[in-house]
Amino acid sequence: MDVTGHKSPGSPSTPGPEPRKAASIRDVAQAAGVSYQTVSRVINSHPNVREETRKRVEGAIEALGFRRNPTAFALASGVTRSVTVLTSNTTLYGYAATLQGLEEAARAAGYSLGVKVLTPEDDLDRTISTAASGGGGLMVIGFDRLGASALRRVPADVPCAAVVEAPPRRRKPPRPAVWADDREAARAATAYLLELGHRTVHHVAIPTTGAARGTAGPRAQGWRKALEAAGVTPPEPHGGEGWDAQVGYEEGRRLADDPDVTAVLCGNDDLALGVLRALHHAGRSVPGDVSVVGFDDAPHSGFLTPALTTVRMDFQGLGRDAFELLRDQLETGHRPAAPTFAGTDLIIRESSGSPTPGSR
Repeated sequence: MDVTGHKSPGSPSTPGPEPRKAASIRDVAQAAGVSYQTVSRVINSHPNVREETRKRVEGAIEALGFRRNPTAFALASGVTRSVTVLTSNTTLYGYAATLQGLEEAARAAGYSLGVKVLTPEDDLDRTISTAASGGGGLMVIGFDRLGASALRRVPADVPCAAVVEAPPRRRKPPRPAVWADDREAARAATAYLLELGHRTVHHVAIPTTGAARGTAGPRAQGWRKALEAAGVTPPEPHGGEGWDAQVGYEEGRRLADDPDVTAVLCGNDDLALGVLRALHHAGRSVPGDVSVVGFDDAPHSGFLTPALTTVRMDFQGLGRDAFELLRDQLETGHRPAAPTFAGTDLIIRESSGSPTPGSR
């Protein structure tokens, strides 16, 4: 063959090997010595199959490299094995770890998973309609106002589940949802700082899903509850307008200027990172002058200097549990009646300690 791609006269023809034909369900049935209906029952985890038969069919599936056609399965079962996640963020730790849990659970169950990132400029009703038009179900990560608004707008006939911040007492989310009790976790973290001997605890808050700006989220509520239970008037909270280290640094500079500040509870670990840096620049040691506690236990938290005391949140577990709520709706048509909760743990590291003599 010459460089133009044309065969030269007399050049031999060297065809490549024929591509291997994909095994069909009938090929598996023939190899296992059963009907194709029995193969279908095995791959769909039907209980009415003898164990010996199931193992024989599974062996044939592995030997032939059989893969179920998802389109054919959807047509036969009426279940579209796809999920679209609606979220306003994919980079912050809580969102990213929740997505990881969702993806792991979806992949294990044979579902495809797509992600639609919401922006304030979106027409939410149109975005939701487009996401739902392909069938399957919707998963909403509702940690912020935009996600919470999207969850409220999902039509009732669309299978949907969500991961949300802890809702107000005696108020359920509009759709089946999972959450961690970060209200109680914040209360416990604040009580821990008070038990160390700090007279009060200041708070740098994350944004909340509340419709009105200034509405306290569950972490701020838990912080306030612990202080009031100890007979301490809560100081004015800081933050509430952002999630990242830059916001934490700006609020940390204000806190560093106040010599009475000896303990700070931050709404997430990124805010705590910024607070730590601001205190360092102001010449205030941690935990010697100021104790700092974060929230979420992001992967970098244990490698900061000092290592960060923080509340561990199982975001991946939340994602997995939320997927099961949605899968139940897709495969049975039933809506789970009870919400699912995930636990939290206070991870004590180097950034917290008793106030030093002379501090206030």
